[in-house]
Amino acid sequence: MAHEHKLTIFRGLVTFKNNQQKIWGVLLFLSLVTAVEVGLGIAKPEFLTKSSLLGTKLLNWIFIILTLVKAYYIAWDFMHLRDERASLRRVVVWTPVFLIVYLITLLLSEANYVYEMFNTTFMTWDF
Repeated sequence: MAHEHKLTIFRGLVTFKNNQQKIWGVLLFLSLVTAVEVGLGIAKPEFLTKSSLLGTKLLNWIFIILTLVKAYYIAWDFMHLRDERASLRRVVVWTPVFLIVYLITLLLSEANYVYEMFNTTFMTWDF
């Protein structure tokens, strides 16, 4: 007996008739998110490049968040995490999320340290 996968996405907001339609719907969603990323990368709106949050430009935060959304959704639908038990889903999804947040925190704190060292000491920016 073949296992039937759920034919809904976005927590049941969109329902498909078969798996083929669902694959096309997920592909369309991921393509749309990628198009937004590429559009923002080409346009680079000034208000997003001038303002910052935690020492990083808002445009970079948008890229990080959209990339995480795509990675989560690929794992959720194409790797069939949706059909697994809740405990396995939590282990597979939340562990990388915490590791990514930890890595971002380390990178931002290290970048801030390097920036402060070059601005407050006799070291130069000639590299």
